[in-house]
Amino acid sequence: LDYAHRHGVIHRDIKPENVLLHDGSALVADFGIALAVSGPGVGSRMTETGMSLGTPQYMSPEQAMGEREITARSDVYALGVVCYEMLIGEPPFTGPTAQAIVAKVMTAEPAGLIAQRKSVPPAVEDAVLTALQKLPADRFGTAAGFADALTGKGRAGEGRSPAHMSARSPVRRTARYAAMAFGGGLVLGAVLTAVVRPSSPEPKVTRYRLALPPSQAPIDVSPVTASPDGGAIAYIGPAPNQAVQLWIKRRDRADANPLAGTEGVANFVWSPDGQSIAFTQAQYLKRVPVLGGPVATLSDSASTNPGLTWLDDGTIVGVLLGGARGLMRIPAAGGKMTVLLHDSLSVAWPTALPGSRGILYTRCRSTCTASQEIWAYDLRSGATHIVVAGALLAHYFPSGQLAYIRPDGAIMAARFNLATMRTEGVPVPIVDSVMVVNGAFPSASFSESGTLTLRRGSPRSAAQQYQMVWVDRAGHQTPIDPAWTFRMTNFGANYGWAISPDGSKMAIGLATDAGDDIWVKQLPRGPLSRVSYDSAADFRPRWTQDGLTVFFASNRSALGVGGGLYARRADGTGSDSLLWRADGGIFEAQWSPDRRWLLFRTGGIVGLAGGRDIVGIRPGVDSAPVPIVATAFDEEAIALSPDGHWLAYESNETGQTEVFLRPFPATDSGKWQISNGGGVAPLWARNSKELFFVSSAGDMMAEPIASAAKPRGGPPRMLFHLADDLYMSATEFYTPFDVAPDGRFIMAVRMPLPPQTENPLIVVDNWLEELKAKVGSR
Repeated sequence: LDYAHRHGVIHRDIKPENVLLHDGSALVADFGIALAVSGPGVGSRMTETGMSLGTPQYMSPEQAMGEREITARSDVYALGVVCYEMLIGEPPFTGPTAQAIVAKVMTAEPAGLIAQRKSVPPAVEDAVLTALQKLPADRFGTAAGFADALTGKGRAGEGRSPAHMSARSPVRRTARYAAMAFGGGLVLGAVLTAVVRPSSPEPKVTRYRLALPPSQAPIDVSPVTASPDGGAIAYIGPAPNQAVQLWIKRRDRADANPLAGTEGVANFVWSPDGQSIAFTQAQYLKRVPVLGGPVATLSDSASTNPGLTWLDDGTIVGVLLGGARGLMRIPAAGGKMTVLLHDSLSVAWPTALPGSRGILYTRCRSTCTASQEIWAYDLRSGATHIVVAGALLAHYFPSGQLAYIRPDGAIMAARFNLATMRTEGVPVPIVDSVMVVNGAFPSASFSESGTLTLRRGSPRSAAQQYQMVWVDRAGHQTPIDPAWTFRMTNFGANYGWAISPDGSKMAIGLATDAGDDIWVKQLPRGPLSRVSYDSAADFRPRWTQDGLTVFFASNRSALGVGGGLYARRADGTGSDSLLWRADGGIFEAQWSPDRRWLLFRTGGIVGLAGGRDIVGIRPGVDSAPVPIVATAFDEEAIALSPDGHWLAYESNETGQTEVFLRPFPATDSGKWQISNGGGVAPLWARNSKELFFVSSAGDMMAEPIASAAKPRGGPPRMLFHLADDLYMSATEFYTPFDVAPDGRFIMAVRMPLPPQTENPLIVVDNWLEELKAKVGSR
């Protein structure tokens, strides 16, 4: 900066975004509104009349009031603001509007640094406060002088009258400068009039549609949330490789911009100051600056269940990992995670109440498609109580209203007593026909600024419908029961079904309005009966050898975290019995034919590399699981041969997922790679003489197995190419389909999706005024 000044250039827009750091050195950038000096201490202006250009938080008082004479001391002031922010965390003067900030720049004194951060040396505080003096003559004459004072090479008092030595008090200096500004600066006069004596009419409620090009458009099933000051919106939009990421759209810009490092985002929330966003990515809770910058990981125990909230005490609350049956809290700067509450049901959509008084959250069954209620959690006492029944998401406004969205898409509002955290009076309808996806995800969000964003429309189902088909070895499909369509489990896309040993029945995980449960279907066109009834998600069933019992994975837990393996009679009688529980969850399991081993796989977080392992227990022998195939890589998709001699599984140890084979139970006595170039979904023929898998090209392959002593009977043979409508995920961690005793595969075929109507994004500015008019204020 001193170099620029010595070459006759005044920058006029010094701020963090315009200072680049490279190899330990700083570079001043963006001279877009700089002045070239045309006389001693005077810049040749872009206009002949006074004009205020720059960023309010970093503008000097003389620049803010549009003074004609802007010198190097104005840049020194801005650099002082940057130093202040580096030390304290925010500029000395902030406010909700540019006018409010400018008013503080002109009239207020910055708070001392040492009072806010004891480790700041006195000489540094004196140097920074000297640079922030209202009068240019009281600041450093050059940027080099400021640098010397910061590094101890010079004295803060050189080249000016230091604040603690001035004969005029800070109040008198401020009043004198304000009087000068009021007498000579029309811009400041307008600002002070707006701040001190507002005469503008009440804010007007405005509605408009926001359209962005497809490459920037929000995912229409995720919320679009305005920043606390209403100056920008954040949303989940497209990313390379069919992924998603966070995007920011500012009001003063035509295009939206993605936030690097946010790929795979599931939930997000603005910080109260609008400078950062917290988001979940797989099981991680992270934080990223809105203007871009390094992403910080805060926790590895956050659920992707919807909802995050940022309290005004600097902590973030989200849904607890493992069953989504609790709330966790962590400092926004990072630190120890604490558990706020455990629940017997799922929780979602936590929302902070002001003053860190409490949390509103949704309590619901399974995947929140049933029994939705708004509850309050008192952060002081730890007590909880129901607030509103039959609601998906709620938001409190400081003017005293609680707005909430019902599953039918209506936005309701009522007076809310913050002291008791209960509604008062009769709820009032505010908006109807908000689009709700899958009965649980409202396409609307509220902002502290009073901005409402929403999509209108009737309830929409984004869940894929399926039918079951037989697929023979040539790939020909035959419908099993054309009258039966279904939705697979919602929780983690943990799809899977299995045919009974005699081939007469099929156990399957289904999603209904009651949640994710295990059902048994009589084949081919018999009745469908429910087997599991817990409010948690149950998924991926298997049969015992006698065909009398179904065992399955579940995310239920007595403590609200983890998950386990349960069993139930296939006719639905009796009660569930717990086979094994693991804090990290159990995501698939299989009994050995002789019932001596129960194998299961732990680790089911998509973004957790190397966390999937195959372990086992010998009931009555082992008190803890023993590793079966557990390495630094991912092992999954357990496939024990019907004769119990071989274990097939998937591993990414080669850099891509391949199918491997090991002897069982002596898995360390040999290993063979079966697929080449990628392979998933291993599955055995009923006679143990063939191992099926799906190649990376989508082909069903068959590997002959000669005998128990010799696994490789020949090269894999292609049976058929999987049709596009047959279910297969891009990445399978479990073999979802099964093979019948007659050799046919039982697979799911996707049903055509109904045409979806366009639901444009609507932004309602100053919506709070409408809310107050209908409900009233405190």
